[in-house]
Amino acid sequence: MADQQEANVTLPSEPVSVSAARRYVARVLTEWGLAAETDFADSIQLIVSELATNAVQHTFGQSPTFTVDLRLEREEQLHLGVTDSHPRRPRRLPAAVQQDNGRGMVIIRCLAKECGGRLTVTPTAEGGKTVWIALPWSIPAQS
Repeated sequence: MADQQEANVTLPSEPVSVSAARRYVARVLTEWGLAAETDFADSIQLIVSELATNAVQHTFGQSPTFTVDLRLEREEQLHLGVTDSHPRRPRRLPAAVQQDNGRGMVIIRCLAKECGGRLTVTPTAEGGKTVWIALPWSIPAQS
């Protein structure tokens, strides 16, 4: 097997793309050997949903598309990134703020931590950003 496997998809910044991103990630990870009916797969699906939703809702129409990147390194580390062209970094709202939404980053950070991973945000050369989740991968990859 190669030291690294990669996959990505670019989708329009529309609400329907959130489920498309989730399906894409599920298909790729299944091809890489992750069983769909696991807690780890469920956590990744929720992370993808939250990141894609943020890319659609919080870019204020300034990002016509978003890209989902997957990278599996040496069958040890899964990197999941969602890139949009809006420069504003995601913010974690204080717990005291009473809102019906805005808790996506808290959910993402908690899920990443529960899975032994971490979250980082990196700027893109074009002025946007990528929100990356790095997770340990203990599933044998398929050739």
